[in-house]
Amino acid sequence: MVSPASRIYCAIDTTDLDTARSLAARVSGFVGGLKLGLEFFVANGPAGVRAVVEEGRVPLFLDLKLHDIPNTVAGAVKAALPLKPAFITIHAAGGPAMIAAAAEAARAAGASRPRILAVTVLTSLDGPDLDAVGQSGPVADQVRRLAVMARAAGADGVVCSPVETVALRQACGPGFSLMVPGIRPSWAAPNDQKRVMTPADALRFGADHLVIGRPITEAADPADAARRIVAEIEGG
Repeated sequence: MVSPASRIYCAIDTTDLDTARSLAARVSGFVGGLKLGLEFFVANGPAGVRAVVEEGRVPLFLDLKLHDIPNTVAGAVKAALPLKPAFITIHAAGGPAMIAAAAEAARAAGASRPRILAVTVLTSLDGPDLDAVGQSGPVADQVRRLAVMARAAGADGVVCSPVETVALRQACGPGFSLMVPGIRPSWAAPNDQKRVMTPADALRFGADHLVIGRPITEAADPADAARRIVAEIEGG
């Protein structure tokens, strides 16, 4: 049986290398992996990523949300392969050709290749936000449309909010990874996330991996916060 802790990727959203390394060291025994995103990568580059991963010694989720022409995204994926990430994100809105190019570039790493996750609709967005950028229709419809397209183009999974997991599992089938941010334990504030769920409910509804940041990283004791989340999951 897969342990609840192994399903959690701790989002280390900072530009400070020392802070990131400290957090990695403190939580690595209590989570399944670390997520480093765009702000950290721009500030510290590949060398900074290596330093944090070496400190944490757990799998890396490299959340860069790549979105450009297919050739450029493929080149970026290839450039990231030496970091040996378990997952890399791209934007599903880049279209089938871009997704296919990213997947092909990842395959160059062979059996240890990173899994390509397509970002559907950011969890900070809701219906009125989509209307404002010209995407009509409910958020759920847009998420499903992008996920089905991404799967057909070769993505290994998607990043989606917890409220969409049931529909996406039905639409995309087993074996398609659902990486789910917008996770807030019962004792944490939602912050700027608009589509949220507790970790236990998200896993129950079909999430494969949970992305959890501030409830862990902003706690007085990050390791204890991670333990509390695992206990909450195990308690149902």
